[in-house]
Amino acid sequence: MSLSCFELGEQMLSVNDARSALMTLIEAPLALEKVALSSAYGRRLAVDITAPINVPQNTNAAMDGIAVAWPKQPPFPTHWPVAGDAFAGQAFEGNVPPGRCVRITTGAPLPSGTDTVIMREQLIEGDDSVTIDAPERVSFGQHVRQAGEDIAQGAVALAAGTRLDAASMGLMASLGHAEVEVYQRPKVAIFSTGNEVTPPGEPLPSDGIYDTNRFTLIGMLSEQGAEVVDLGILPDDPHAIERALAEAAQRCDVVITSGGVSVGHADYTREALEKLGRLAFWRVALRPGRPMACGQLGESRTPFVGLPGNPVAVMVTFSQFVVPLLQRLQGLPNVSPARLTAIAQTPLKSRLKRTDFLRGIYTCDDQGVLHVRSTGAQGSGILTSMVMANCLIELGDDQAAAQPGEAVCIQPITSWQ
Repeated sequence: MSLSCFELGEQMLSVNDARSALMTLIEAPLALEKVALSSAYGRRLAVDITAPINVPQNTNAAMDGIAVAWPKQPPFPTHWPVAGDAFAGQAFEGNVPPGRCVRITTGAPLPSGTDTVIMREQLIEGDDSVTIDAPERVSFGQHVRQAGEDIAQGAVALAAGTRLDAASMGLMASLGHAEVEVYQRPKVAIFSTGNEVTPPGEPLPSDGIYDTNRFTLIGMLSEQGAEVVDLGILPDDPHAIERALAEAAQRCDVVITSGGVSVGHADYTREALEKLGRLAFWRVALRPGRPMACGQLGESRTPFVGLPGNPVAVMVTFSQFVVPLLQRLQGLPNVSPARLTAIAQTPLKSRLKRTDFLRGIYTCDDQGVLHVRSTGAQGSGILTSMVMANCLIELGDDQAAAQPGEAVCIQPITSWQ
């Protein structure tokens, strides 16, 4: 898409085409930085992490007990003299003579000359020997973790672009990494527009509404690991909006507004965007979610996304367009939302040539099949429907509706994180 040529104009775009067009606003990923592993939760890796060591480093015991060289075929000896001890962090030195055993604790390196661990619960222990109870139950090589069975030295443990969660932070630590190279956090400016919008905590005028969208955006941006620059509420004043957009473009990597991008007489955000930069405005064939506007601000060509004013529409458009935009800033290719298939339990209304996102609740039956039902009323201002939902039901532009028993596509809401 060429933004300067206004090639898209006012034409109606599909959700996929709009998502692809929006990605062209990102000219390059953010810069890289090194951070302490302890501060890296939620950050995206900028480079592949290659294992410098085997994990585990040594072949070791998975149980407390004894380490022996176990015969592969009978007869299986029951009486084993003890040659020494092996503890985690204190290996047995030397080779274990044939027919003898070493007492061993979980995690201790397997002594040379042994190949099998027999757990303590199967042993009758003496002072200098042990007797194995039911040796026919012992399997050659049991209760042994091989060196590198988790990660082999030289293997890619975590790919660039991975978002570090608790498990991956533990994995990094197991490889000895105290620091990690990540993309900088996207710095995102947000503000709400409208004379009717009132901050929570202040008296609500008879013709006012509380500012819902700004706090929804703060939450969703935080889930994406972004740094939020909150510019508050702007009145329906073209000069104030223009000043705020210009300031935000200089300070931030992305600018997001809610409201003020329709064709209403007091919607000034589009006008300010056209003065400050380049506007690529589209109407997207989805519900809820239009109107939207996108473009670039100022000499920095900072990406701008103007989201709708209704709170559910804000959440839906954020999930479909802003999340991939933030991922793109952090080095990921174009990524579509995660999708699953579920069986509709309730009638679902839609319309051809438009993608409908309905709030839904999915469950799993005893056979592992997913079922989904609507949360009820689907108005774009009914935020309680989003609180109840654990997924979006995606009815594509080729679906007029879905009846109970039909398979439908769902996007689990947890996949936005």
